[in-house]
Amino acid sequence: MEKIYTKNAPDAIGPYSQAIAVNGMLFTSGQIAINPATGIVEAEDIAGQTEQIMKNLGALLEAGGSSFSKAVKTTCFLADMNDFAVFNEIYGKYFTEKPARSCVAVKALPKGVLAEVEVIAVL
Repeated sequence: MEKIYTKNAPDAIGPYSQAIAVNGMLFTSGQIAINPATGIVEAEDIAGQTEQIMKNLGALLEAGGSSFSKAVKTTCFLADMNDFAVFNEIYGKYFTEKPARSCVAVKALPKGVLAEVEVIAVL
């Protein structure tokens, strides 16, 4: 088991790793729209936050030796299902291989963000 760390994704804000590689698989922790350069959530709308989430995931996938095209499963959390169409449009630009996915509405997310996404990918 290997802990994956990159300065190009937000630091973990709790007792967990950014990602873990094990047995040819990469498991990312849920990513929110924190800009790793500033440590804050800069985007206020779902489009901007989703773009930042995808940048964070891309950095983790790359650091772990994988990519969006090798994703096999994602779990997506939205604070408001009314944001689904915009979120889905941006998500689809990155996950072009269409991995399996769950997408659920939740009551609240860390730092009051609008979305969070985690990925399982092959190496």
